[in-house]
Amino acid sequence: MQYEGAFYHVVNRGNYRRDVFESPDAAQAFVSVLEEATLAYGWKCHSYAVMRNHYHIVLETPQPNLVAGMHWLQGTLATRFNRFRSEHGHLFQGRYHAGLIEDCRILGHVVDYVHLNPVRAGIVPGNQASLFRWSSLGRFVRGSRFPGLTASDWLRCRQLEDTARGWEQYQKYLIELAGSLEQQKRLGWKEFSSGWALGSDSWRNGLAKDHAHRALDPGLEASSIRDLREARWTEQLRLTLAALSRKPDELVSTKKKGEPWKVAIALHLRSHFGVSCHWLSQQLHMGTPGSTRSLLSHARSQQNQQSSP
Repeated sequence: MQYEGAFYHVVNRGNYRRDVFESPDAAQAFVSVLEEATLAYGWKCHSYAVMRNHYHIVLETPQPNLVAGMHWLQGTLATRFNRFRSEHGHLFQGRYHAGLIEDCRILGHVVDYVHLNPVRAGIVPGNQASLFRWSSLGRFVRGSRFPGLTASDWLRCRQLEDTARGWEQYQKYLIELAGSLEQQKRLGWKEFSSGWALGSDSWRNGLAKDHAHRALDPGLEASSIRDLREARWTEQLRLTLAALSRKPDELVSTKKKGEPWKVAIALHLRSHFGVSCHWLSQQLHMGTPGSTRSLLSHARSQQNQQSSP
């Protein structure tokens, strides 16, 4: 999805998970191409980290040009790598993953995730994260930024200033965060490199509704298509429950898996929105996908008998 002012967490891995950036020259080549792309496409780069076999970029696109810019970035990098190594073929495993970010609050959490990637990989300890050479954190701290590399938005959300004092406070926060797996889990780090949209449920559901047609777009990766569909299914379940004056917690509290009203909801969602039995069995607490399928089959048979003359 592309629109003006969108935030993205972009990730991609080397083809066959090879160590694309195993040398300083290779890592610097990526940073140089990122600088060029940021300038050429008018992006705001909020953070980046270049690891041995993958990269992270947190971008803002004032113009809806992520696809064009990333096509240029990855194509240019692959061309330069192949020329340097006298190789041919794909440098990356395929299409990059770009997770949309809701707002500057979530943006800050994703930036933290990216800045602590070298720490989580065991390359540097938490108190030396800024010493990792191929991350934006060191450039922010040292003041050696390229045009478009900015931290003003997410610093402002944390009431921090873009000053030496502000960066000192931010680094202290990162050290604490690096040592707290519980806090990382609470912030949703598990989804930061795979989720199609990073933010509140209501925001994701709104996106899914606004971009329902994108689930049929062959250019989207499979995980994004699945997430879009499931977000729409979740919204339809909410609307159906509301229409029946039922509350979501009743799905759990009702002990009988084949409760008629639950089966009716499942049949409605399955028939009108193509909801999978696997999803229905989980969300409506109807047992296994197989048992859910049997319940729906029985309900259809009853409907057919009642409608027969």
